[in-house]
Amino acid sequence: MSKSKSLLRRLRIVLATLFFLGITLLFLDVTGALHTWFGWMAKIQFLPAVLALNVGVILVLVLLTLLLGRVYCSVICPLGILQDIFAYFGRKQKKHRYSYSPAKKWLRYGMLALFVVALVAGIGSVAALLAPYSAYGRIAQNLFAPLYQWGNNALAYLAERCDSYAFYRTEVWIRSLSTFAVAAVTFIALGILAWRNGRTYCNTVCPVGTVLGFLSKFSLFRPMIDTSKCNGCGLCAKNCKASCINSAEHCIDYSRCVVCLDCLDTCNRGAIQYQLRACKCLAKGTPDNSRRRFLTVAAAATTTAVLKAQQDKVDGGLAFIEDKKVPKRQTPIVPPGAQSLYHLAQHCTGCQLCVAACPNQVLRPSSRLESLMQPESSFERGYCRPECTRCSEVCPTGAIQRIDEAEKSAIQVGRAVWIQENCLAASEGVWCSNCARHCPVGAIKMVPSNPEDPNSIRIPSINTERCIGCGACENLCPSRPFSAIYVEGNDRHRLV
Repeated sequence: MSKSKSLLRRLRIVLATLFFLGITLLFLDVTGALHTWFGWMAKIQFLPAVLALNVGVILVLVLLTLLLGRVYCSVICPLGILQDIFAYFGRKQKKHRYSYSPAKKWLRYGMLALFVVALVAGIGSVAALLAPYSAYGRIAQNLFAPLYQWGNNALAYLAERCDSYAFYRTEVWIRSLSTFAVAAVTFIALGILAWRNGRTYCNTVCPVGTVLGFLSKFSLFRPMIDTSKCNGCGLCAKNCKASCINSAEHCIDYSRCVVCLDCLDTCNRGAIQYQLRACKCLAKGTPDNSRRRFLTVAAAATTTAVLKAQQDKVDGGLAFIEDKKVPKRQTPIVPPGAQSLYHLAQHCTGCQLCVAACPNQVLRPSSRLESLMQPESSFERGYCRPECTRCSEVCPTGAIQRIDEAEKSAIQVGRAVWIQENCLAASEGVWCSNCARHCPVGAIKMVPSNPEDPNSIRIPSINTERCIGCGACENLCPSRPFSAIYVEGNDRHRLV
């Protein structure tokens, strides 16, 4: 029996490790090849599936919870597995460190209500802070990815010394200080909580944990205590990172149990078995009076998900090239496929997967309060190439709808604006046509600055009806620190 118990726990650990590594690699991958193999792991995360209205995935996860309990939290959710890693090292330092604590239902359902209100009100930054998958995505993108890239660059350096190009260098940079700070604080807070108290976040803050916790109370299979074998030693409770085992009363709070199965291996009398539940009351104690409140909140969440369906310097020579600065746009630019600012705000959880996958370094997390951590386009490091659709391919929530190359080339996310005083041709009489030569849709033409003199210096003329807002002109303009031509975003994308 002990072997079968150990086998179940080891199977869970193996599956959790595979999911954790697969999802982490999605945020670390510098080639884009891994999304072909592991991209589905992001799309089966609970909240992204709900926001994408992926009914098939939602039904599978619900049925999985009703059958086996909260295995999603201990196998599929990367943030839950990260907490288990912290808890493991904390347990190495001190064994038998946990104890049973009553459920803080007011806090759990209060955080769920706050999450739903944030979704209804379109306050994406609040929802993104509470969403578990998105929280882990920010940690992986902002904290783990730079370490991975530095390691990659070290291998590239060594390979170059051996005349090998098996590795190539990648630029390591912080895309958003505010998002980096949020990721760092989240990582530290989760680390401290998990190190000291195990799954505190999952059972007090996480909205997905609260929803699945309600469903898991009705699961068919669950850990159960055999009172005829239990001697009340309390080892199971002292090693339960969810603090859900009341050894004094021989009962388990299944709404908080994440089916880690540590208790099965801890009990030396075989008094705990993971088995088909008995046909009796699910747990001892007073009835759960919060059920009606939960159903109200869940109904609101479901309804919401359905309804949302300075000096100019020229590049070149040996002169110092000043870095470009980001222009102040009245309307931010969001990726093609996002449809509109409203659609993105209603569906995006700020997981940063699109930011990590962008091969042209165009996307970065927003620092604006109303769209904090959601992706925006900026062109000082690159431009949005018409043939690239990576962000739409990896988005797990439907915030960026899947599009092909033909559709992308016809979507106008913004339009170019010319600033005469920044233009080298207009202000310094320099012959330049970078913006026109590199425009992929031919929306910019060079025309004489003096209509009466065809030999006069030529300046750009923009056909805003043809422009798609890709940012090639802004990125390749030689004017510094601000480009003479920049892209102003559209509230709602249009077809050209």
